[in-house]
Amino acid sequence: MKYWTIFIMIFLLGCNFRNIPKEKIFQYELNNSYKFNGDELKIELGNTLRCPMRIWVQSNDKEINEYFNKINPVILGPLKDTIIKMDIKKIEVKEVHFASRFGDINKIVNDKKVNLPFKKNKRYSLIQGNNSSPTHNTDWSRYAFDFGLEIGDTICAATPGFVVGVVEDYKFGGSQQEWRDFANLITIYNPNTGLFTQYVHLDYKGSLVKVGDSIVIGQNIGIAGITGFTNIEHLHFNCLKPIHSQDGLISIPIDSIGNYKVSELKRNQMVKN
Repeated sequence: MKYWTIFIMIFLLGCNFRNIPKEKIFQYELNNSYKFNGDELKIELGNTLRCPMRIWVQSNDKEINEYFNKINPVILGPLKDTIIKMDIKKIEVKEVHFASRFGDINKIVNDKKVNLPFKKNKRYSLIQGNNSSPTHNTDWSRYAFDFGLEIGDTICAATPGFVVGVVEDYKFGGSQQEWRDFANLITIYNPNTGLFTQYVHLDYKGSLVKVGDSIVIGQNIGIAGITGFTNIEHLHFNCLKPIHSQDGLISIPIDSIGNYKVSELKRNQMVKN
């Protein structure tokens, strides 16, 4: 009997163990390319999103990179594109690659009030609020909110704007930090205020919107799940603005969410929309 108990425990632990995904899914695609034409390098940058984007151009050649560093990042407005031409005579350039981040750091973000990110007349527990442990204590998540939505519950837009990022093809999550970059999510940009909002841990195929969609407040946009860096079902909601950092965005405080003053919210408080 003892051995059967041990076997069952090992079996259950094995069922709960999930491997970190081998492939990262990106939430958007830009239309960037380059072409060699004799002694000329032609670079085309295309912003396919309805928000400003910062794009870095990089190369394997040190001399070319010195030039790129003078123009990086290239800031493109919503749905804008540009062409960069360079004389590369006597310079061996084998490849060019690109990096990008949301937003323009020169644009002032002035939104201090957002709606609750779930349906009207619904009540959920505030599992974790601003500037708190265990996970809302970094520049990326310091002013985020975790609401106790269950798998299958509807997520609603807290602001108007445009969908600029969607990931919905991950199936699992885990309690290890390594799961951080493998959550399903939706990112929305409000051009009137400059605010980015992000909705994280969606269910597999849990997005009801696609990149480029126009969104109104309260619109159904997603289905809650348990993907990414989490071992409990909930919605992680974050307000963000552009910054020069690895992530490209930083979590920012707001004054009120729904009918609640953020400064008065408490952990485990029931919040009603």
